[in-house]
Amino acid sequence: MLKIFNTLSKKKEIFKPINTNKVNLYVCGVTVYDFCHIGHGRTFFVFDIIVRYLRFRGFKVKYIRNITDIDNKIILKSIKEKTNINILTTNMINAMHEDFSLLGILPPDEEPRITDYINNIIEIISQLIDSKHAYINENKDVLFSVNSYCDYGILSGQSIKSLQSGLRIPLNNTKRNHLDFLLWKNSKNNEPSWNSPWGKGRPGWHIECSAINNVFFKNAIDIHGGGSDLLFPHHENERSQSMCFNNKLIINFWMHVGIVISNNEKMSKSLGNTYLLRDILKNYNAEVLRYFFLLTHYRHPVSYNEKNLQQAYISLKYLYTSLYNTYPVPNIDEGIDFEHEFYNAMNDDFNTPKVCSIFFKIARKINLFKRENALKANKFAFRLQSLGKLLGFLSQNPEDFLQKKYSFKESTFITIEKLIKKRNILRKCKLWKEADDIRKKLASLDVILEDCPDKTIWYRK
Repeated sequence: MLKIFNTLSKKKEIFKPINTNKVNLYVCGVTVYDFCHIGHGRTFFVFDIIVRYLRFRGFKVKYIRNITDIDNKIILKSIKEKTNINILTTNMINAMHEDFSLLGILPPDEEPRITDYINNIIEIISQLIDSKHAYINENKDVLFSVNSYCDYGILSGQSIKSLQSGLRIPLNNTKRNHLDFLLWKNSKNNEPSWNSPWGKGRPGWHIECSAINNVFFKNAIDIHGGGSDLLFPHHENERSQSMCFNNKLIINFWMHVGIVISNNEKMSKSLGNTYLLRDILKNYNAEVLRYFFLLTHYRHPVSYNEKNLQQAYISLKYLYTSLYNTYPVPNIDEGIDFEHEFYNAMNDDFNTPKVCSIFFKIARKINLFKRENALKANKFAFRLQSLGKLLGFLSQNPEDFLQKKYSFKESTFITIEKLIKKRNILRKCKLWKEADDIRKKLASLDVILEDCPDKTIWYRK
């Protein structure tokens, strides 16, 4: 029985899709003005494993992830780089796809660009104005009136009164309430714009998701997700305007992924502590970064640093070392029911730290039987590999992962193999000092040796 923590109710609830065996899943996507950072990687990795697991459970998942391809940051970046906005956003979308593909993130079923749905946005705004939930200010901007929706603040657990306290109200304020937010922004000269009943302009950020959800899901969303930094104001505002536009709207579960912390601070470009996915993946196998994310529950913040990433590599290396020199045999009826433990962990709000501990239990069984019973070792290897692959892990050849062949020049790889072969001959002849000298030479090449009963295996440090 799958249970998911619902941000709206602040508790775990039994997951029941609106339509049997079908799941409508929406995740707020990227604003494409720059390359994706590790925070993007974590959020979309989490929903990648959720989609994989739901589909494994037999659900037909319709996964939509939008692309914000017009906003202030994009306009400023295009001006700074003296680049056409369409060229900038297309290049950034292509880069995003490259990064997510490298990380092993499956593409969504649809990935709508906001600028293709301007008419849908205008239609919703018009209805919000007609129903007195929105108004046009003196700047010819269209604003949503938070006072028109009695449940504003319920998603983020705040009240309008508490949100207003402490706010400094600027002179000549054009809002009825300081919390009112933009639905349509009147464009300045030479800015990208679209015709509307209120003049040329462009959509506000929050209205985008309401329009996309209305187009693709009408009034039935099983899971709406995103990073926890979007909970307020983005998701609060989106939910409010969506409910006012369509009071039949159903969003069963709101899911939020914890932030990434760097140097004990939330990652932020203004603080200069962001790390691009493409830079990390130049130095680490994609599965290492995936495993790093897996080690922390999705709702909790995760601390990114070199030490923690190295620990993830060591843990994943142990699993691949266990699989090394095995020949997985399909058999799930051997010994402890690790599969049942795995399903229980995933059904408990996607408890991936527990999943990692289960992987280690199976790996220990493999290592135990490698010397005693090769057939049993191979059966457990199959079980570990099968469960790992459900979440996008352990799909590589163990030898390739451990030796990282792709990071060595062919000549270096040949040299390593020759030195290991020579060392094994020296060991058989009990020439221990000479054999140890070769180990030291290999260590200078960042190669670590492990002597097994039947052969010597090596890893890249």
